[in-house]
Amino acid sequence: MADSPDYSVPAVDKAFDILEVLADREGGLTQTEIAEATGRSVSQIYRVLVTLESRGWIVRDRASGVYSLSMGAFDLAHRHAPLRGLIVAATPVMRDLAAEVRQSCNLAVLDGGAVRVVAQVESPADFGYRVRVGAAFPLDSATATVLVAGAEPGMRAALIDEVHQEELARIAPDGSLRRDDPRAPGIADMVAPVRDSRGFARAALTVPYVTTSFSEADAERVRALAVEAADAITARLHPVRAGG
Repeated sequence: MADSPDYSVPAVDKAFDILEVLADREGGLTQTEIAEATGRSVSQIYRVLVTLESRGWIVRDRASGVYSLSMGAFDLAHRHAPLRGLIVAATPVMRDLAAEVRQSCNLAVLDGGAVRVVAQVESPADFGYRVRVGAAFPLDSATATVLVAGAEPGMRAALIDEVHQEELARIAPDGSLRRDDPRAPGIADMVAPVRDSRGFARAALTVPYVTTSFSEADAERVRALAVEAADAITARLHPVRAGG
């Protein structure tokens, strides 16, 4: 059988390689360092860097020559109407939740084969577990388990083998899950689904509960409040119309 045609565009590949490298490197990189990180020569990436800078996707420090990501990607993501509406509906509820439980909380959605954090509210206390907006987590996380379990049938069938089956059995009747985070000792993830108009999970609200003596709220109380908050976000997304 003949090989499939290659429709890749080299300049586009270079641009995405550069953006992905800069996203992973705090503090930025010089042109030479970008070339090394992407496995290309300086001459191969020069025009791509110039284009990305002129379009506002990256910025260059004139003194040091170091390139960094601009806010372009963040701005583009938040101009996406469904995501923007979700964040607008969720943010005040998340702020109230964080204030009540004295813990941070975040909102995430399924993004291909990963879970992507789209909003985060800091703990008002002197401590808290912070998750970066834009961070991606694998499908074996507690947040992913809740999202996959509550997804519409087609998506659920496609992703169900990627989550821990024993964790699915632990999901509460209200769709929530409490699970110790294997990547962060001392953290218990309290996850609750935010649903669409059909009742399927559209997003997941997670409180990474810090299980120390400094925690002011009982863990089970935090889980219950997370469920209430997720339901409140759902209600804000789908308000009941009078007479409807």
